[in-house]
Amino acid sequence: MNGDSVSSQPAVDGPEVAWFSALCDDDYEFLGVPDPALRSSWDHCRDIVLGAEAAGYDNVLLPSGYALGIDGVPFAGGIAALTERIRLLLAVRCGEMWPPQLARQLAGLDEMLAGRLTVNIISSDLPGTRLESEPRYARTLEVMELLRALLSGGSVAHHGEFYDLELDAPRIAVDRAASRVAAGLPAAPPFYFGGLSEPAREVAARAADVYLMWPDTMPAVSGIIDDMRSRAARHGRALRFGYRVHVVVRPSEAEARDAAARLLSRLDDAEGEAIRNRSLDAGSHGVSRQGELRDSADTEGYVEDHLW
Repeated sequence: MNGDSVSSQPAVDGPEVAWFSALCDDDYEFLGVPDPALRSSWDHCRDIVLGAEAAGYDNVLLPSGYALGIDGVPFAGGIAALTERIRLLLAVRCGEMWPPQLARQLAGLDEMLAGRLTVNIISSDLPGTRLESEPRYARTLEVMELLRALLSGGSVAHHGEFYDLELDAPRIAVDRAASRVAAGLPAAPPFYFGGLSEPAREVAARAADVYLMWPDTMPAVSGIIDDMRSRAARHGRALRFGYRVHVVVRPSEAEARDAAARLLSRLDDAEGEAIRNRSLDAGSHGVSRQGELRDSADTEGYVEDHLW
């Protein structure tokens, strides 16, 4: 495969603070109590993105789920013309996409956003099919390598387990890569990726720019960062890190705890279990780890100070 696959992200002066738009029906006032006014819709999700931009957030996640809400790709195209500064972190379910066409879509979105596109790679199955974890992550790595090369404006000669391709990048990707480099950006938009399993960590070390982590204790997070830095270094690469967490913020600790308790006040155990099991990644290492943290929490739900 031609083209540089090594991360060359520019230095970051400070943390990137991002929000998310509720494309997957997931921001109800009370957990487990659907509210028709807060379901995923163009109007509701548009207002969240515009609100995040007005509030000064750096980026906004556009999540993706096959069964829920609005698809992120057309939403990103619609919201691109309404925003001026905020970056969009578009989640793409790479198992559902043909990589050359996905590269073409992403290049088009990056043009509409004038370089503000970032990409959250999801190691997904095709809807209605099931692929075991190890081959699924092997396919994900191939997709990421193909996307990196095509979005960098290069040609590919790729003969892998899942894709056998020889082709040039589409013209829009070539043009976008040149424009990004001229603006001092990497040729391809950065890839954000997460996963705790062994195959997921290796994919991130080899092909991601930002490694996304779930909430965990401070020692556990420190250990993950050390491990991922070592893995990336073995491939001649460096990673940035993201911490994906919901925050409950109020003027005082007592008010924050009250707000957290209110959020769960209408949730029973059966509905909580149903919510977890509806997730397509309900059996993943990350979801399993969240279960372990819940089991180890104190009577008020705290695993450690401020981790609830």
